[in-house]
Parts: sequence; structure tokens; C-alpha cells
Amino acid sequence: MKTSADPVRDYLSAVERETSALPAERRQELLADLAEHIEVTRAERPDTSVGEVLAELGDPRTIAATALAESGNAAAGTTGGDGSGAPTRRGKVHPLVPLLMLTLSLPFMMVFPDLPGPVIGVLFRITGAVLLCTSVHWAAVQKTTGVLLAAVLPSAVIVTWNLSSGGPSGDGPALLANLATLVLLAGTAAWLWRVRRA
Repeated sequence: MKTSADPVRDYLSAVERETSALPAERRQELLADLAEHIEVTRAERPDTSVGEVLAELGDPRTIAATALAESGNAAAGTTGGDGSGAPTRRGKVHPLVPLLMLTLSLPFMMVFPDLPGPVIGVLFRITGAVLLCTSVHWAAVQKTTGVLLAAVLPSAVIVTWNLSSGGPSGDGPALLANLATLVLLAGTAAWLWRVRRA
């Protein structure tokens, strides 16, 4: 099998082949977006190899399947219910939803310290993490980092504080610890919002 010396061109060619069912304009837009993303990532992180950048983007078939599903062409070219011929977008959660769920999980626990608050907070955290992991708006590395910083780390710290006497005691230190955790959650959400795919 013959391989090219330009892995980016090979990658984009594979995406173009896999998205042949897309309208030409949408396919060219997708390829331009991917090329721009690769270029920006390589400029921002020059120490990262081209292979790592392409691996973060994901398999061309996965990208094609997502693009086809978003265009409504996955099965039989469905159109919108208004008769306009516009593709129907199904199963797509706005990227703000998981970020808000992860960020708001802690305030629920802080504002309502009795039973309903912690349960709602934990459900928000779990649901937000699942929605983040299944979203098409982030690469796998970004999803993993987001879940670790916004769900796993705060949960581990809270459980450690509650199970040991090493946690902050008194209103002042506990409030500072909760505020530091809230800053971590909000910072992670802001970073994820900034690096999301359109």
C-alpha cells in the first residue's frame, strides 16, 4: 500500500471520501474547518506531533458519521418539519448544557446542604460528565481532561473531606475550600467552552 509523505493531506482526503454523501458545500466547509483546526493546534502546540493532533481529532469515519448525522443524511436525507428542505438535527445537546450541569453541581450542594441538594448535585455532576463524554464538540483528550477536572477531582476531594477529619472545619475554611472548588469548575467549563468545536 502506498502512503503519502503528508499525513494531513491523507487525513483530509479520508474525511472527504467518507463524507461523499454530504452536499459539496458542507463537505468543503468541514474540510476547511478541520484544516484550520489542525493548523491552529500545530501553531499553538509546536511540540505536538502531527500524528497526535490527528489522533485528537478522531477517526475520519467517526467525523464523517457525525457530520452526516448532523446534516440529516445518515439514513435517507431527512428534512425539517417545516417543509423547507433543511436537514433535521437530532440527538444533539448544546455544548453549554454539560458545562452548566458540571458547574452548578456544587452550588446545589452548598445552597441546599440537606438531603435534596447533595442528591441533585451528584446527579448534575454525573449527567454533565456523561453528556460531556458523548458530545461531538470536544476531542477525546479535552473530554478526559474536563471530566477529570470538573467531576472526578472535586468528587474525590469532597469524599476525602467527608470521610476524614483532614477536611476544612469551621465556616471560614470550608467556604474557602468550596469557593476554590467552584473556581476550578468554572475555569474548566470556561476552558472547555473556548476549545469546543463549532
